[in-house]
Amino acid sequence: MAAGKRKKRKVFSPIYLTLVLIVLYLPILMVVLYSFNAGRTIGSWQGFTTDWYARLFANALMADALKNSLLLAVISSALAGGIGTLGAIGLSKTHMKLGGAVETLATLPMMIPELVLGMAYLAVFTGIGIQLGMGALVLTHTTFCIPYVFINVKSRLVGMDPAVEEAARDLGASPMRVMRDITLPLIAPAVVSGMMLSAAMSLDDVVISFFVTSAETTTLPLKVYTGLRSGGTPEINALSTLMLGAIFLCVALSQLFAARSQKKMNSAR
Repeated sequence: MAAGKRKKRKVFSPIYLTLVLIVLYLPILMVVLYSFNAGRTIGSWQGFTTDWYARLFANALMADALKNSLLLAVISSALAGGIGTLGAIGLSKTHMKLGGAVETLATLPMMIPELVLGMAYLAVFTGIGIQLGMGALVLTHTTFCIPYVFINVKSRLVGMDPAVEEAARDLGASPMRVMRDITLPLIAPAVVSGMMLSAAMSLDDVVISFFVTSAETTTLPLKVYTGLRSGGTPEINALSTLMLGAIFLCVALSQLFAARSQKKMNSAR
């Protein structure tokens, strides 16, 4: 009986996995494929061309949107890296009764729907007189990027052997010296991993950015969204393909640094 169940699992597991991969990645492959379509109509293949990429790079509005998105991703991920790291280290060093509640609050922006966050940020910025645009975008993106850094660093700190820091203190190192020479080098891959993931989330955001951006500041995802609303062309597919490549690269680098962090933790024990 048990052997029969195992045999059924061996048969159905590859089928299930194949169906899941098709549903998830076939639409993405179609976007990439039609970015090389010679015709203007999406859904009708009329030959292979790379002209849409040339037109994309020659589009000044797209270039401005790309510059804004890259600048926003770099600034927000850097700020999130600093704040999230300090928060994770602070919570790991203090033993508060409400530590669990504070940690939940720190990760709450990941759980709240983006539509609710966007409306909340818009209400706050309008109420206190902050002008919508790049400054508002940096504040909002930093806020929802902090949890990604916080969770990465906190998980590494939990797995770190406290005897390493205790040995440094026993040898006369000050708390700041321990932080600089022991703690930060050990958690650095986790910090970079969280920052890369934050950059990917920033490059991908549409909903929150829609609420707090201005007419003079357009990000690349918003440009794609408005382009699709007006009908869409293979030029939008080309842009989406490049964005997918950038996001996949950020996620891959994030996983690489996370694996290095885990390796450092294991070697330090």
